[in-house]
Amino acid sequence: MRARGFTLIELLVSVAIVAVLAAIALPLAELKSQREKERELKTALREIRAALDAHKAATDEGRIAKPQEQSGYPASLAVLVEGVPDIRSPRGSRIFFLRKVPRDPFAEAGQPAEATWAKRSYESPPDKPREGKDVFDVFSRSERVGLNGIPLREW
Repeated sequence: MRARGFTLIELLVSVAIVAVLAAIALPLAELKSQREKERELKTALREIRAALDAHKAATDEGRIAKPQEQSGYPASLAVLVEGVPDIRSPRGSRIFFLRKVPRDPFAEAGQPAEATWAKRSYESPPDKPREGKDVFDVFSRSERVGLNGIPLREW
């Protein structure tokens, strides 16, 4: 009577096939994770930049008080969430631009959402962005390069 089971060769071939499949699946999972984080980054940048532009537009329309020497952009990202008084409203209502500041998905965990972004003031040049009296733009602090070959800081 013949014993049932696998031979050593069959087991080695099976293990080799599983190892090859795992070696293929791991980079694909990392690629999927990178794509998802990049999608979150694009969405967050779009959302924050739209809120910054809406704040500037409300200032230009005369709905937000601004000192003569300021640009009309908010002093911080927190202002977009806290809201600003609408000077045209007789009841003293506030204008809100964001419900919450989105986090940079490439930033370290544990930081407040506002601290995850690098900020550019209106006065700083585009090739050397730096913080200042206002927030004209935001960008990622990450040193990573996107799947498209462009550093995330330049998105």
